[in-house]
Amino acid sequence: MMGDGWGMGWMWIAWPIVVIGVVLLIVLLARGAGSTRHDEQVPPPTPGRPPRRAQEILDERYARGELSDEEYQERRRRLRDGTER
Repeated sequence: MMGDGWGMGWMWIAWPIVVIGVVLLIVLLARGAGSTRHDEQVPPPTPGRPPRRAQEILDERYARGELSDEEYQERRRRLRDGTER
């Protein structure tokens, strides 16, 4: 036997603390891995040049026949100029 029996008594306190510590460490690591820097700013779109993905979506919709020629040209102009309705 171990001395006066306090060895097992401390384990009832130590193990929950270890488990809580490991869980907190995992949570903090997960947050750190998923976060982005908040001081980074995305530059606004350059006038005269539409955002690439927006232009692709517009082209796809036009190719599927969802937009008329006039709608396509107008939306393309808005993307290029950076204006909204």
